[in-house]
Amino acid sequence: MSQTIYPQRARMTTGQQRAWDRSWDRWGTDVRELPDGPLDTAGWFGRAAPVVLEIGSGMGEASASMALAAPGVDHLAVEVYQPGLAQLLLRIEQAGITNLRLLRGDAHPLLAEHVVPSSLHAVRIYFPDPWPKRRHHKRRLVRPEFVALVASRLTPGGTLHLATDWAAYAEEMLAACAAEPALRNTAGDNFHGFAPRPAWRPVTKFEHRARDEGRMVWDLLFARV
Repeated sequence: MSQTIYPQRARMTTGQQRAWDRSWDRWGTDVRELPDGPLDTAGWFGRAAPVVLEIGSGMGEASASMALAAPGVDHLAVEVYQPGLAQLLLRIEQAGITNLRLLRGDAHPLLAEHVVPSSLHAVRIYFPDPWPKRRHHKRRLVRPEFVALVASRLTPGGTLHLATDWAAYAEEMLAACAAEPALRNTAGDNFHGFAPRPAWRPVTKFEHRARDEGRMVWDLLFARV
C-alpha cells in the first residue's frame, strides 16, 4: 500500500473549517481508515445503484453538479486536498446532496484494496496534475499501470473519462489508454482519438481560466470491453 501524503500547508477558510467540523464524519472517510475489504457503498447510500468514482475532485464544482444531475447514480469523490473536500462539503450542505460521499487520500490503494473488479459504472479524472517538469513526469497519475487498474474495476461497458488542458499529457493519456486491451476508444479514429467535449461535463472555474489563457482542453472517453 502506497503512503498517502497530505499537503502540510493546506489551510482552510473559516467557513470550510466549520463545514468540515459539521459534516466530515457524516459524508467523508479517510482512505487509510477504511476497514479491510470492499467499500460498503450500499450501506453508505442505503441502496444498490450504479457507482461513479471521481479521482481528484479539486474544489468540488464538477462533483456537486454531476451528483445533482444524476440522482439515480451514487458518486464517490477521492481527493487529498482538505480545503477542497471542505468546500465540497459546503456544496453538499447548500444543495442538499445525498448521493455523494467523499474519500480523503490516495486513489491507488482505494482502487487496489477497496474496490472490487467490475464494480464501477464510471471513473472520471479531470485535470490531474500534469507535473510539467520532465524529471517529475513519473509522478503523473495516468500511466499504463494505473489505467490497467482502473479498467479492471469498471463494469463491462463502464467508462473512463479524462480531461486535461496540457497537450503533452493529453497525448500521454491517449497512448496509455489506447494500449490497454480492456478498453475501447469511443471516439474511434475521429478527432485524432480525442472525444468531443460531453455537454454533461460541467465547466469549472479552472477550465474557464484555461480557456481565457488560450489553452485547449482535451477529453478522452474509453469504455470497458
